[in-house]
Amino acid sequence: MFAVLKTGGKQYKVQAGDMLRVEKLAADAGEKVQFNDVLMLGGDAPVVGAPFVEGAGVQAEVIEQVKGDKVIKFVKRRRKHSSKRTVGHRQKLTLVKITDILASGADKSGIKAATGSAPAGEAAPAAKKPAKKAEAKAEAPAAAAAADDLTKLNGVGPAAAKKLAEAGIESFAALAALSDEQIAAIDTIKVKPEWVEQAKELAQG
Repeated sequence: MFAVLKTGGKQYKVQAGDMLRVEKLAADAGEKVQFNDVLMLGGDAPVVGAPFVEGAGVQAEVIEQVKGDKVIKFVKRRRKHSSKRTVGHRQKLTLVKITDILASGADKSGIKAATGSAPAGEAAPAAKKPAKKAEAKAEAPAAAAAADDLTKLNGVGPAAAKKLAEAGIESFAALAALSDEQIAAIDTIKVKPEWVEQAKELAQG
């Protein structure tokens, strides 16, 4: 008998005794967890869920918390900054051993569900891009409370001013206070370096 389960946004075909590396789970080595998102049960009488098989579950034992192979990310910004950056990343994973496949009664097994949230004491990883957007929107407007007429900047028309406002930039001081990382995180409009320089002059009066 085999099962197709879903965890960490991926699907895995498993059977009892399989060793599996999945996205990091909130569990310690030696703990038992249960995957409740079962898409299909295979065997003599296959069952396909809609989308999940009701009452089915896959039980597993956590062997250890591991890291995946290193992935190299190379970033080159040719025109604006002429910079290069190489970053390595190793995804946090959990090694589990499949112990049992339940066709029914998984909701009454008493074993905790396998979840991808971080264990206690460790902050859950946040998506990088939304975090940068939030930082750009939260910190930039804090530089000045009053909104300015951004169309006074050379090359900024009503449409560009509206896009800057959508990014949380409504004053000269806010635009002048942006860092390179915050500028790179803004995807509603491409902020030009000359706008920032003009904004600094206008902000100073």
